[in-house]
Amino acid sequence: MTDIPVQHRYAEELSHCYGCGKNNEKGLHIQTLWNGEQGLARFTPRPEHIALPGYVYGGMLASLVDCHGVATAAAAAASEADEEQLARYVTASLHVDFLRPTPLGPELELKATVKERRGRKIVVEVEIWALDQLRVRGEVVAAPMPQTMARD
Repeated sequence: MTDIPVQHRYAEELSHCYGCGKNNEKGLHIQTLWNGEQGLARFTPRPEHIALPGYVYGGMLASLVDCHGVATAAAAAASEADEEQLARYVTASLHVDFLRPTPLGPELELKATVKERRGRKIVVEVEIWALDQLRVRGEVVAAPMPQTMARD
C-alpha cells in the first residue's frame, strides 16, 4: 500500500473537490489509501457534521461514500494500467443505505471494493464502520471525467 492518498495523485487542477480536494481549504479532505484490492480511509466527523445531538448528518456520510468510492475506482483503474498519474473519475450514480445511526465523535472506518466493471464505468461498494459496527453501505458508479469538464 502506498502512503500517498489517492486524492493527492490527481492532477493539481482537478484537486478542488469539497469532499476530497487537497486544494479546498474548507473541504473534508477525505484521504483514500489503495492496497491493491481495497480503498481504505479513516475520517473523524467534526461537531458541525451533526444531524441530531450525538449523530452524524446523513448527507455528510453520503459525501464520504461518494468521494471514497470514486477514488477507489481511480486507483483500481490506474493499478490495472500501471499508471502513476491517476485519471480523474466522477460520480455517475450514487446509492446510500443508512443501516443504523452513525455516532458523532468516534473515528469512522471506510472500506471500498470494486464490484464490477460496466464498460468504462466502475462499480464500487463502500462501507462505513463506527465502533466496530457497519453503519452505512453505499454503491458508487464511477466514470472517467468527461473532457468537457476540464478547464484550460
